[in-house]
Amino acid sequence: MMSGSYTIHAPLSSFLIFFFISSFKLCNCIGNNTIFCPKIEKQSLLSFKQSVKDPNNLLSSWSVEVNCCKWKGVICNSLTGHVHQLQLRSNWQFFPFESVLTGKINPYLLNLKYLRYLDLSGSDLLGEIPSFIGSLAKLEYCNLSGARFGGKVPHTIGNLSNLHTLDLGGYRFSQPYRLVVVDSLEWLTGLSQLEYLNMDGADLSKANNWAQVINSLPSLVELHFRSCSLDFIAPLDNVNISTSLKHLYLSGPIPTITNSTKLQHIDLSDNHFNSTIPNWFYLCKDLKYVDFSSNLLSGTISNSIANLTSLNTFLASDNQLSGEIPKEIANLCKIQRLDLSDNNFQGEIFGNMSECFLEALENLYLQNNKLSGHLTYQFGEFKSLQHLDLSNNSLSGVIPTNIGKSSSLEELLLYDNKFTGTLPGTLGQLSNLQLLRIEDNKFIGSLPESLGQLFNLQQLYISQNMLEGVVTETHFANLTKLEELYASGNQLTLKVSPNWIPPFQLSTLQLASWNLGLGSHILSWLQKQRNIVNLDLSNTGIRGSLPRISDTMNRLDLSNNSFSGGVSHLLCDTTYQTYRLESLQLRGNQLSGEIPDCWMKWPSLRFLNLGSNNLSGRIPNSMGYLSELLSLNLHGNRLSGKIPFVLHNCTLLVKMDLGDNDLDGGIPTWVGTGLFQLMFLILRSNKLRGEIPSEICHLRTLQIFDLSGNKFSGVIPRCLYNFTAMATKRSLHYYLYYDFYGPEGVFEDSASVVFKGSELQYESTLPLVTNINLSKNKLSGDIPEELTSLVELRSLNLSQNRLTGSIPDSIGDMKQLESLDLSINSLSGQIPNSFKLLSFLNYLNLSNNILTGRIPESTQLRGFDASCFTGNSLCGPPLPIKCNGDGDVVDGQKEEKEEEGAEESKVEWFYVVVSLGYAVGLSGVCSAMVLNKSWREAYFGLVEMMWDKLYVYVHIKWIKLSKP
Repeated sequence: MMSGSYTIHAPLSSFLIFFFISSFKLCNCIGNNTIFCPKIEKQSLLSFKQSVKDPNNLLSSWSVEVNCCKWKGVICNSLTGHVHQLQLRSNWQFFPFESVLTGKINPYLLNLKYLRYLDLSGSDLLGEIPSFIGSLAKLEYCNLSGARFGGKVPHTIGNLSNLHTLDLGGYRFSQPYRLVVVDSLEWLTGLSQLEYLNMDGADLSKANNWAQVINSLPSLVELHFRSCSLDFIAPLDNVNISTSLKHLYLSGPIPTITNSTKLQHIDLSDNHFNSTIPNWFYLCKDLKYVDFSSNLLSGTISNSIANLTSLNTFLASDNQLSGEIPKEIANLCKIQRLDLSDNNFQGEIFGNMSECFLEALENLYLQNNKLSGHLTYQFGEFKSLQHLDLSNNSLSGVIPTNIGKSSSLEELLLYDNKFTGTLPGTLGQLSNLQLLRIEDNKFIGSLPESLGQLFNLQQLYISQNMLEGVVTETHFANLTKLEELYASGNQLTLKVSPNWIPPFQLSTLQLASWNLGLGSHILSWLQKQRNIVNLDLSNTGIRGSLPRISDTMNRLDLSNNSFSGGVSHLLCDTTYQTYRLESLQLRGNQLSGEIPDCWMKWPSLRFLNLGSNNLSGRIPNSMGYLSELLSLNLHGNRLSGKIPFVLHNCTLLVKMDLGDNDLDGGIPTWVGTGLFQLMFLILRSNKLRGEIPSEICHLRTLQIFDLSGNKFSGVIPRCLYNFTAMATKRSLHYYLYYDFYGPEGVFEDSASVVFKGSELQYESTLPLVTNINLSKNKLSGDIPEELTSLVELRSLNLSQNRLTGSIPDSIGDMKQLESLDLSINSLSGQIPNSFKLLSFLNYLNLSNNILTGRIPESTQLRGFDASCFTGNSLCGPPLPIKCNGDGDVVDGQKEEKEEEGAEESKVEWFYVVVSLGYAVGLSGVCSAMVLNKSWREAYFGLVEMMWDKLYVYVHIKWIKLSKP
């Protein structure tokens, strides 16, 4: 019996002993945290490592000697040791040119049968997405975004029934770019647990039934189809999911979403929806988050928005919405973020705001609209408001004096409005304020000393107002975090102690037009600012020699001051081998001497202005090293010699102004063949000669062409019609202008242009100016008819040349022409009738030519002064000379004019005869004295005697007057 009993229980005892030992080992392993991955999985990962390149040593810890559960990026199950997660992503969104892993995915990964999480995003993987990924049956998370796969997406991914996240989207900027193609999305129907799907950048143009497929995914919460070539609206009438439709790039109206009343999160941003906001949207009472931004939505926001009582975030920026902002928004008690910027909203802001709205709102963005009216006192009663941006509207009035009560404010932006009055001292109570921008308004009075208490302030913009008064050390007392101060364009006076040590270290300081003290030199406290990269002290009256700068300085503007001496000690300073300066503005000083030949030390220079000084000598050859140069301004000096060939290396030049110097020679042909981005070419008032080379016509982007006041000869090139920029509508947003805008969004360059008979200085509007000025030369031939194809040209000056022929009949095609000067030539024929079409013309000079006939009858031409047409044989208003039926001068007036001419001729001959008689008589007397010695001695003796008598007389009179 015992034997039988033993026989029966022996297997049970063995199992208990085995279970005890296993449990002991398992507990021991857990206690020591030593989990080992299976050998086959470790070997598979090592094979994967060998199949890829690892330039950043991401897999450096993957070695045979180390437990693979301790390798970087590998996470194992804490009980079994099986590899559960493979996290090998890179930060490709922030470092798009950095590749972590390159090569192909090795199929040995199939041995990771328990893999649940795979992230290879940001890698540089070749070929198509491998189909074997569909065999990783337990996979729940798959992220291959930005991995640069190409070709078709394998349908086998649809076998991953446990998958809840699939990310195949993203963009890489490194080349070559490989496009992922999807011929059908039917395979998605097998992913019943999928919650997140991202296929940004994939070609879905053949996936015509995408909407039906998406509607069949019961768990889908977030969908990203950005830039997927979906150029149509698929039928969405039965969409029944709380889906985020972010970045679909769809067009047409916003689709109707049925059963949408339970929606809490809707994102339709960055598409091409061109409808109004649909009515069903206002029925979604549970909505908390709404993003309609960056579409083409139009119309108004309905008052029914009051129904959205749960709304926390409402973003509708960058659309075409208009009308007034509904006052009901100000009654939404849970709204925290409201962004309606970059639209066409008008009227006042909100009106009366509810208490709960004032307590809840944290971010309010209404910039770039057409809002008007005043800010009410309630803008000082926000309890949680951190960011307030009302910039670029038409708001007026004063800043509420209780603004200091909105103590949570971190950013206050009111710039580019019409605010007036003084700045309230309560601004100093905004203790959390980091950014204050109130520039480009009409604020008056002094700067409040309380601003010095804003100890968290980092950026202060007060430029282009009408502030005046004295700024002292108190204004900066506690600004220990201040980094940027933009204060140009005011009438402020700085008075600080010579030994003042500021509490801040600035990176940007702009005090243009301030009074820094009579005859002041560079401020001593400024020399202690070690971090400055942007300095503007223009128009401040500073004198002395130019200061030396650090190699970290980026922008320096000392223009329109009284600096004197040379520039060599600044430009050729040997303290640093090279400098990072990008903009050097020294125009309008009293600098002299030659321009030094050491520009190789300034390889980053993009803007150079040495104009309106007393610099002499030749343009140095080392300027050819300025390969990044966009704008070269050397006008108004005494530079001589030829335009140097080395400047052809400055291929990025957009502006070259060498006017008002003593340069000679001709225009080099490389100007036309090498400087393809040139838009402003100003060479006026030099000694340049020769013909205008036809190569200049290659400058298609040219919009200011000024060669006036030189000695050019020959004909006007007929190929000037190639200046297509003068036939294209101008815009301030043209891509070549982008680099010309400074940190405040102000156009940084300027040019002096002869326009409407006067020399005008253009700055911010310079990109809109189109001008051809070839006046005061020796050009001959006719006016090319091709010139009239430049239909966007605003000013044409061909005066004081030797032009012949008639004015082209097609000149009326130049409908944007505002100024036309063809005076002092030999133009003949009649004034074309097409002049009537020049409705914008407000300056005209056709005087002193050989024009004949009737002046075309138009209100525009009759409004000009008669002097614009004199010196011709013209008749009709505004001239007092009448025309006959044939359009010629009336005969009586012709005879009268001829008689007047004869009388003038008689008078002129009288003066000629008198002058000749005087010259003959004088020459006779002089000849007699030269030939007859006795006459000569008698004449000079008489002169000497008269001089002696005069001297004695004056001396005696002086003695008498000197006696007391």
